[in-house]
Amino acid sequence: MDELNKSEIKNPNFEIPTMAQMAAEGKQPEILFWVGCAGSFDERAQKITRDICKILHHVSISYAVLGTEEACTGDPAKRAGNEFLFQMQAMMNIQLLDGYNIKKIVTGCPHCFNTIKNEYPNLGGNYEVIHHSQLIQQLIDEGKLKAEGGESFKGKRITYHDACYLGRGNEVYEAPRKALEILDAELVEMKRCRSNGLCCGAGGAQMFKEPEPGNKDINMERVDEVVAINAQVIASACPFCMTMLSDGIKHRDKDQEIKVLDIAEITARANRL
Repeated sequence: MDELNKSEIKNPNFEIPTMAQMAAEGKQPEILFWVGCAGSFDERAQKITRDICKILHHVSISYAVLGTEEACTGDPAKRAGNEFLFQMQAMMNIQLLDGYNIKKIVTGCPHCFNTIKNEYPNLGGNYEVIHHSQLIQQLIDEGKLKAEGGESFKGKRITYHDACYLGRGNEVYEAPRKALEILDAELVEMKRCRSNGLCCGAGGAQMFKEPEPGNKDINMERVDEVVAINAQVIASACPFCMTMLSDGIKHRDKDQEIKVLDIAEITARANRL
């Protein structure tokens, strides 16, 4: 799969600047968009990356990406028990971020969000880190995103799947739901949600290995909860949850009835971006 070169993330109307480009011009962006490995390499997650960029561009936030300078946060290495590799990756990233004098970061991935926000400070990396769902909520509160002029979600049954490192890991429960409330959709909760939410099965580097022995894969258990409440859309805020849930939907042969969309995609569609 080809990498999405962040310096070439384009749509017909704008181009995404890299930190190197802005630094060369003597400029400092308000915020760094940390794209993440999934958002860079995974074809499905690349669509989410583009929509986050569209939102940032739409509200005229000064931002940049690291482009080819961005590396893995070290999250998979740490969850898999390789602390040495994690610290090596983290220190390289901190050196890069500090070199650009980065103060504020928005991420499209809860794993990157959790690692940079909570684990980099122990290694000397201190930044204000927010998830893109929190930014979207803030922009809605400020009246900069109004969910009008685009696709209507009115009346559709939408359920939100809490990503572990966003919800239980960092207690970010309301921001993604606030982003959905503006749609005038029928929001429905699954049996296990918020602090009792069920993992999609990808966390802890589990996505990169075969499932543990058992009677049922976790993503199938989660999708069955979606089917039970007759939801038409699963709103996700994590590219890894997106993959696991989409695989489960296809396995249950429900992909024509149930769509899995990221909060950024829903927001971009509703605002016709």
